[in-house]
Parts: sequence; structure tokens; C-alpha cells
Amino acid sequence: MTTTTAPPPAPPAARRATRPLGAVLAAVGIPIFMVTLDNLVVSTALPVIRTELDASLTDLQWFVNAYTLPFAAFLLTAAALGDRIGRRRMFLAGIAVFTLASAAAALATAPWQLTAARAVQGLGAAAVAPLSLTLLAQAVPDRLRTAAVGIWGGISGLGVAVGPVVGGAVVEGLDWHWIFWLNVPVGVVAVVLAVTVLDESRGGARKLDPLGLLLSAGGMLLLVWGVVDGPDHGWTSARVLAMLTCGAALIALFIAWQARNRTPMLPLSLFRSRGFSLVNIVTLTFSAGAFGAVFLLAQFFQVVQGLSPLDSGLRTLPWTMAPMVVAPLAGVFGDRVGPRNLIVAGQVLLAGALLWIGLASSPTVTYGDLVAAFVMAGVGMGLTFAPISTVALASVTEQQRGVASGANNTIRELGVAAGVAALASVFSSYGGYATHQSFVDGLVPAVLVGAAIVAVGAVIAGWLPRRHGATPPGRS
Repeated sequence: MTTTTAPPPAPPAARRATRPLGAVLAAVGIPIFMVTLDNLVVSTALPVIRTELDASLTDLQWFVNAYTLPFAAFLLTAAALGDRIGRRRMFLAGIAVFTLASAAAALATAPWQLTAARAVQGLGAAAVAPLSLTLLAQAVPDRLRTAAVGIWGGISGLGVAVGPVVGGAVVEGLDWHWIFWLNVPVGVVAVVLAVTVLDESRGGARKLDPLGLLLSAGGMLLLVWGVVDGPDHGWTSARVLAMLTCGAALIALFIAWQARNRTPMLPLSLFRSRGFSLVNIVTLTFSAGAFGAVFLLAQFFQVVQGLSPLDSGLRTLPWTMAPMVVAPLAGVFGDRVGPRNLIVAGQVLLAGALLWIGLASSPTVTYGDLVAAFVMAGVGMGLTFAPISTVALASVTEQQRGVASGANNTIRELGVAAGVAALASVFSSYGGYATHQSFVDGLVPAVLVGAAIVAVGAVIAGWLPRRHGATPPGRS
């Protein structure tokens, strides 16, 4: 490189071509795989953990929710802090916190200790998820970005896919503590890779917005908490209504504050882009319908067909592994086919698969009658993951990618929580766990509602812009 009068911020852009794509993908992919894996990996270990820690049913729910709540609530906050103090620095902090909390979870000897460790894990994951995508977009040349995001989507999907299988295998072959111990060496490797491969970057605004951080985090925490508690405490209970109302009020105050603040953590100008606004609506419907259905279908094989956690996880692999293969291909061919077409096709396939599963489910249904629908659903999810991220990032300026990624990830996690809660509520209204037939009586209408939610997203996706080049602020 020559040493002429290059501007100070130039080196990161100049170094993009010198970083091997494989090294960059490893630096951002290993951490995102780790945090998405932990979203579901503990679910198959719950019966064993309940026995060893003498945990109650409420404790078991909190082992899952304690991770989900801070993860969803602080995604936007972590992305905004990364824009101001340094994205790589915040990313590294997230990996370190997640790794240390994993060790604490492995050492837990009481339910409250495991719950607390899972909550800290969620905080660390909130910093990893949005910033991994932002750092990837910054580290690769524009011509490789769509393909790189596709591969990133496949890695993220792999974490979701193998979570139940890894959890079941570890519990049956080793011990439930190893679910968390395995994160420790992986976290150390992830820190080393991030330090050596990734460059530091920041967003546009440098001034912190403490009030915005408090309002957004508090509002998201109460909203997600209310949604999670809805099925158990009743949607009309004072507890749930209070959390939902207060959460919505805090989010409204946050939006009003962002409109007045000269250095907002979430520039409302982002939503003037038709592409950004619509792709986030599709993210919400996709996450709610798909993951709400997966939550119930994963239990179907254990409750109705009497399979072990490991065998149940293996039965879902045609669905959950397909995105790992399809998402990178969607990234490679995304520029040629167009992200809008891929998202529409993915949502149509997913809605059709859920409809198929809902209509075919019965206490005596064979696995062979469902496996084609599972593959169809997995292909639909794979066609959706990467294009959604591509459109979200391409609809904003480079300086806004961090907060855009944080907003998109926040909406996705809110969709997951809302979908699980809503479909669980439908399930409990029509069926239950008393008999195989009662479980199916609740499963069928819940999965059909999931199919309808995804179908709405497919229609909305048809309104996405055809082109996805960089969009100036305030334009669609």
C-alpha cells in the first residue's frame, strides 16, 4: 500500500480484500452459532435438570425464559452501544460475557443459580447477534456481501437446527452440565478470531442516549415478558395486562423521544424506507408463525409418539437442517433472482408446509406422512433467512447498518416469543397434555394459525421493492 494522503477512516475498507472470506465468516459465524444454539439446546435437557436440581415447573420455564427475555430486550441497546463505543469492542464484550455465564451455568447447583446464569448469557447474546451481521457487512466487499450474508444465515440456522439434537446427545452421552461447558473453549476461540480478523468500526452518532437505552430496554423487556407469561397467567390477568400496557407505553415514549433527540439510538428515518419497514413486518410474521409451530411440533414426537429427546430432535432435522443448505444458496443467487422473489417463495412454501402438517396431524400419523412437509418448511425458511437480512441492511446507509441489524433482530426475537405464546394459547384453548388425542386437538388449530400468520407475511412480502441497492435516508 502507498503512503499518500489517505483519509484516516480508509484502512477498514482497504483491508476488506486482504481478509480471507473464510476467516471473516469464522470470526462472526462461530459466535452467532453459539448463541443461537443455546436458544434451544437446553430444552431437551429440562427433564434431567429438573431431577438433579430438584426444580419446579416454574423453574423449568425460567431456565428458558431467563435467556430469551434479556436477549430480545437488549438487542437494540447493544447495537446502539456498539455504534458509539465500537462494534468490535461490544462484540468481544458480548462473547466474553456469554462465555463466562456459560461456565457459571455449568457450575450451577440450585435452580436460581442456573436461572441467573442464563439471564447473563442472554445479555451477552444480545451483543453478539446484531453486531455479528454488521461486522460481516463491513468486512467483505460489496460484490461478496449477499453471498456472505447467505452463508451467515446458514450458520445461524444451523445453530437453531442442531440445538435439540445436541442437547439430547449431550444429555444421553455425557451430562447436562456439558451443554454449557462446551461453550467455554468455543468462546475463547471466538475471541481470538474476532481480535485478529475483524476491524473496529462505529456508527454515525457518537453521543450516548441514556434515556433512549432505558426506555427501549425497559419497554421490550416488559412486552416480551408479558407475551411469555400470557398463556400461563391468562391474557386478561392484571399481571399480564400491566406488563403489556407499561411495555407499550415505554416503547411509545421511546419513539417520541427518538423523534426529538438530535442523536437518536434508533433513527426514525430508517422506517421511511418502504423496504426496511416491510421487511421488518415480514420478519415478525415469519418468526411468529414458524417458530411458534416448531415449539409445539418438537413436543409432538415426545408426547404423542413417545420418542426420546434425541430421537425427537433427529425427526425434525429435515426441517431444521434444510436452511443450512438453502440459505447460503439463497445468498449466492440472491442478486440474480432478487431478494423479494426469494422471500415471497420462501413464505409461500412455509405457509403451505404448515397447512399440510396441520391437516395431516393425528395420533396415528406416520413420520413418512410428514417428512416431505418438513423438508418443504425447511426450504421455505432457508429462502427467507438471508434475503431478509440483505434487504434490511441494503435499505439503509452503511453508518446505520448496526442499528438496522439490531432493530431487525429485536423484531425477530419478539416474533419468536409472541408466536410461541400465541400458538401455545391456541393449543391450550382446544387441547392439552392429558391424552394423545387431546394434544393433537390443540396442535392442529395452533399450527393452522401459524400457517395463516406466515401467509399474511407472504402477501406483505409481495410489496417489497424489487431492487435492493443502498437506499438514501428518507427514501424507499
